[in-house]
Amino acid sequence: MRKQAGLGLCTVLLAGCMMGPDYTRPPIDTPDAYRFEPKSAAQTANTAWWHQFGDPVLDALIAEALANNRNVKVAAANVLQAAGLLTQTRSSLFPQIGYDATGQRQKVPDTGVVAIIPNFPNPQTAYQALLNASWEIDFWGRIRRLSESALANVLATDAARDGVILSLVSSVATTYIQLRGLDSQLAIAKQTAGAYSESVRLFELQFKYGQVSQMNVAQAQSQYESAAVQIPLLESQIAQTENSLSVLLGRNPGPIERGKSIDDLAAPTVPAGVPSELLERRPDLRQSEQELIGANAQIGAAKALYFPTISLTGAFGSASTQLSDLFKGPARVWNYAGQVAGPIFTFGLVSGQVTQAEAAQQAALQNYEQSIQSAFADVDTSLVASEKVVEQLAAQQRLVVALKDYSRLATLQYNGGYTAYSTVLQAEQSLFPAELTLASVRASMLTSSVNVYKAMGGGWVALAGDATGTPPAAKPTADALRAPPPLF
Repeated sequence: MRKQAGLGLCTVLLAGCMMGPDYTRPPIDTPDAYRFEPKSAAQTANTAWWHQFGDPVLDALIAEALANNRNVKVAAANVLQAAGLLTQTRSSLFPQIGYDATGQRQKVPDTGVVAIIPNFPNPQTAYQALLNASWEIDFWGRIRRLSESALANVLATDAARDGVILSLVSSVATTYIQLRGLDSQLAIAKQTAGAYSESVRLFELQFKYGQVSQMNVAQAQSQYESAAVQIPLLESQIAQTENSLSVLLGRNPGPIERGKSIDDLAAPTVPAGVPSELLERRPDLRQSEQELIGANAQIGAAKALYFPTISLTGAFGSASTQLSDLFKGPARVWNYAGQVAGPIFTFGLVSGQVTQAEAAQQAALQNYEQSIQSAFADVDTSLVASEKVVEQLAAQQRLVVALKDYSRLATLQYNGGYTAYSTVLQAEQSLFPAELTLASVRASMLTSSVNVYKAMGGGWVALAGDATGTPPAAKPTADALRAPPPLF
C-alpha cells in the first residue's frame, strides 16, 4: 500500500509540475452588433450558400475545385506534416526502447601484455546483443509544453487549411460571376455594334442619294466604332478570367462551361450572426489563437531549461566470444544508470531563450487581437457593400430605362425632322456605357453576397472540406495529447 501511495504521489507531482503560464483566452472587446445589420437575414451561415444561386454549373465547378485544387492539397499535406511533428515531439514523454547487436574480430600487436601472457588469444572475437532503453523524466513539464505547442501548431495548420477552402469556394463563385458579367457585357457590345452597323449602312445609302450629309455618316460610323472597340477588350478579359478560373479548378487553361446568365442568377440571402461568433467561425481567427497558444506553451518549455533534466538509461543482453554461447546463462550482461544534468552559469543562454519566447507570445497576442478587429471590419465592410450595391443596382436600372426612353424619343424626333442627329448620337452614346455598367453592377451585387459569407465564415467551410477528397488523417483535438502514441 505504501509503494502504491508513493507511486501515486509521484504521478501527481509529475503531472502538476509544469513551468510557464497556462493559456487563457485574453479578454476581447466584442461589439454587441454589427454596424450594418441586414434587414432580413438567413438563420445561419452554416449552409452551402452557393446552391442558392440556382446554377448547377456553378455547383459542379465548386465541387471540381474542392476535389482538384492544388492549394487545398498542399494545405492538407501541411496538416499531416504538423501532425507528424506532434507525434515526434510527444515521443519523448515515453521510454525509448531499441536494440543493438555487434560482432567483432580484432588482432592487436604481439607486444607488451600480449607477449607476456601465455596463450593470450590474438586475434580476438566478440559478440554482443543488447536491448537498451532511455527515458527523460519530464519533471518540469518541458516536453509536455513542447507537445502542447506542437498540438497548437497542428490545430493552427488545420485552421489554415479551412481558410484555404473558404477562400477557394469564394474565389470560384466570384470569378464565375465576373465571367458571366463579362459575357453579358460582350453580348451588349455585340448587339449594340450590330445595330450601329445597320445605322451606318442606312446612312451611307441616304448619303449616296443626297438625303443626309457626310457628317451624319461620320457620326454613325463613330457610334459603331465606339461599340466595336469594346468587343476585343471584353473578349480578352473573358479569356483571362477563364484562365484564372481554370487554375482554381486544378485544370490547364481552357474554356469554362456556362450555366445561367447574370440576369438569372439568384442572390443568396445574407446570413445572420453576432460578432462574438466570429471567434469560432473564422478560420483565420482560430489559426491566430492557436498560434498564440503555441507561443504561450513555448514560454514554459524555455523556463524549464533553468532546471535539471533527469534521465534513466539501461541495457540488458548477452556478450560472448563465441556466437554459439551468446544466449547462454554466463553470457548475460546488464547495466542501468540515472543522470541529472542542469545549468549553473550559461551567461544568457537560457534567459535569452525565455526572453525570445515571451516576446513571441506578446507578438502572437497582438496579432490575434488585430486579426479579430480586422475580422469585425471585414464583416461590416461586406455588409454595407451588400446593402449599398443593391441600391446602386436599382438606380442603375432606372438610369438605363430613362436613357432608353431618351434614345427612343430622340430617334422619333430625328425621323420627324424636329431635331438634329447629334441629339440621337448623344442619347445612344450615354445608353451604351450605362448598359455595360448595369451588367457590371449586377455582378457586383452577386459578388457582395459571396463576400458576406466569406467574411462571416461558418460551418459551411467544414461541409466544403468534406468534399475536398484530401481530408487530414484525423481531426486534431486536445485529446491528441492523451491518446496513446504509436509504437513505431
